[in-house]
Parts: sequence; structure tokens; C-alpha cells
Amino acid sequence: MSFPLRSSLLLLAGGLGLAGGTACAPTQPLEGADLPALQALTEEIQPERVWSDLLELTQKHASDQSIDCAPLVPEATREKFPELCHLSNSLSGAWVHSRLQSFDGLSVTGDESFGENGMRTNNIVAELKGVSKPDEVILVGAHFDAFWQGADDNSSGVAALLELARVFSRHRFERTIRFVGFDMEEYGISGSHRYVKEGKGEQVVTAIVFDGLGYYSDEEGSQQSLPGLPSPSKADFLAIIGNDDSSHEASQVYALGNELKLMNTVPLISSGHGTSTMGFALTLSDHLPFWFNHQKAVFLTDTAPFRNPHYHLETDTPDTLDPIRLGQATRVAAAAIAFWAGGPQ
Repeated sequence: MSFPLRSSLLLLAGGLGLAGGTACAPTQPLEGADLPALQALTEEIQPERVWSDLLELTQKHASDQSIDCAPLVPEATREKFPELCHLSNSLSGAWVHSRLQSFDGLSVTGDESFGENGMRTNNIVAELKGVSKPDEVILVGAHFDAFWQGADDNSSGVAALLELARVFSRHRFERTIRFVGFDMEEYGISGSHRYVKEGKGEQVVTAIVFDGLGYYSDEEGSQQSLPGLPSPSKADFLAIIGNDDSSHEASQVYALGNELKLMNTVPLISSGHGTSTMGFALTLSDHLPFWFNHQKAVFLTDTAPFRNPHYHLETDTPDTLDPIRLGQATRVAAAAIAFWAGGPQ
């Protein structure tokens, strides 16, 4: 999750999220949803595989060489955010590319480019072509760059993406499902901004982005919130974040999680683009470029610094996470993606 989020605020209220004055309904009809088929698909998600991939990713980051931060980050910023000089993406990116290539049915490509500031980004794209609506895309994204080991931010999100790609590659869907490992999210959300700016997201009907899915607590006071508002006090939920354009989709994710009894979730909606003063905390990951482009995007997160004391620190390690609820979060995503994509078939 992009580093400026540290200074932002998250609003949570009454079991439902509020930001910028808009709230999503607790449930909405899931017209056309084949709930038994979706339930069966979610049960194909193996939490132990998600956890194994997370452990592998953290080791890749731990053994990788950090990106040279000096040409990219002003000295004053480096002093304020020392984590910016402990970012790695090379070994993790190569490993994610290799894992996606190992799944039959996916077409995998690299997407390397240099921006105007000389920053190299290399997004990784894997597609499962739709059967009847191949030009309509459901995009599944997570960034594979991370500070230190980056267990929660964002090895957890990438591990979820990989398990989803493994399971979904064994099925067919009406729409195309595109799995994207975004690069350099921690440096200005660069990979996804370039992806959208270059028009590569034009076919995207709905995007779903993961960033920090693994940290939970049942202790009172473990979830931070804006002072003065009633809010959940326990960090025992997965946040489902949308804006005005994607509020319906966020409500669908919430409804699916409830109908299939997958885990405790809380929807949060930020008005407009999601960039109001109050909603700023909800924007800083790879869903933001889609919101700016008036495209639907839903963001799944554990809310990162608003509960995880290891956010952007060297202590963001696997032993601090909850592998069971990480697996449950992956199943929530599986139900939503399959529902939107029209399947499984």
C-alpha cells in the first residue's frame, strides 16, 4: 500500500463504512447468482497454498537487492520514509511470472516500460479468455513490490492472486479474467497508473485489487478509526472499499460474503472519485487509476496502518499474520470474480 497512506484516516461506522458521506447498503440482490456453484468454487481455494506462496514471496523479498532509491526519491523524503530505500521487486516479479506460467490455460506476458522519470515498471499480465464475452474483462490486481519482507503489504495480496489464478485456470467463464501483478505501487502507484494511462484497461468491466489481506485481531481497540465516530473496535474484518462508480459492486462482494458465510466483512464507500478529504485514506493503492478513469474498481484490504503495527516496517513478517483469515479473504474474492465473470462453466 502506497506510503502516503500513513498520514491518512479511515472512517468506519456502525458496521458499515462511511467516507465522504456515502454508504453502501448492507445487502443487495444477487440476480442470476448460482450460489451453489460459487460456493463450490470457493472451496477449491486452498488456504495452505495461499500461505505457502506468501512464505515463498517473503523469502524472495528478503534475499533480493533493494532498488536504488537515490535517483527516484528526494533526500528529505528518504529521511522521512526510510522504508523507500528497502523496496524490492526483481525476484518477486520473476517468481510471480513463473508461477502464473505454470497454470494451464493462462496466457502470460510481461509489460515493461520506463516512465518519464526513468522509473522502470514491469507489470505481469496473465489472461484466461472468456467463452462468450472475451472482450469484456474482469481484472484482478495486486502489487508485487514490497518493503523488506512485506508479508502483509503485499505478499498477502499477491499470494491470493496466485491461488485465484490456479483455481480459475481450471474453469471457463463468460468474460475474460485478467490477473495483473502491478509493479512499483509503493513509488507513486506507478505500474497501475501507466497501465491505465496507456489504455490497457479499456476493456475492464470491473477491477478488484488486493493490498494487505493478512493482518487481523480479535482484541478490543485493535482497529483504529477517525476519533469521535462509532466504529468497529476489533480488527477482525476484511474491508471492501468502493467509490460512487463501484458502490454496487462493493455491495455485491459484501452480499456474497454474507450469503456464502465466508468471513466478517465491512464495506466502505468513498464519494465521487474517492478522493475527498475524508475519503483520501481509501484511495492509495492500484484501484485508484481505475477510479480516476471512471472505471469500476473494488479494493479489498485489512486497512493496513489502521490496524497493523508492522506497516512498512522490517517487522512485517509472516509470523504476524493470520493464515486462516487470509484464506477466507481469498475465497471472498473468488466468489465475486466468478460472479462478475459469469461462471464457472
